[in-house]
Amino acid sequence: MDQTGRNLLPVSVTILAMLVGMVPLPLPGYAMVTVPLMLMCLFYWVIHRPDLLRPLVVFAIGLLQDLIGGTPIGMTSMVLILAYWLLITQRRFFLGRSFLMLWIGFALVAVGAAAVQWAVFALMTATMLDGRPVLVQALLGVALFPLMAWLLQRLHRAYLS
Repeated sequence: MDQTGRNLLPVSVTILAMLVGMVPLPLPGYAMVTVPLMLMCLFYWVIHRPDLLRPLVVFAIGLLQDLIGGTPIGMTSMVLILAYWLLITQRRFFLGRSFLMLWIGFALVAVGAAAVQWAVFALMTATMLDGRPVLVQALLGVALFPLMAWLLQRLHRAYLS
């Protein structure tokens, strides 16, 4: 039972990050922007423990966020599954690399995820949307990634090592 609880840590932390990350930040001059905490968790766990965060679970977490947040059903799941696929195929590259390489990798994933989300929303509304809010969201994620990675690493070492 103890091991099962420990194995559920990545899923639990990712769901908690999703809920905390849904709280909007009122930045002056922008629409409400949220920090992509769930994407940070996904990045960390897929690189370090992909056996504990499976694609079906990632898809379900994305659907849950869409249902709670009011975004089109499947939007977040699509972005998360694309990020999962990219990360799982590049996992060997990231393992054993310096933190700077992980940070750069997350920056690319965050900007890519924001771009995909922006493009899908633009296509759905058939209008050219302002890209600054999604860029600010991605940059907030990149700026806060070191702190989140440190927290996730502490959890990983304390409960899964």
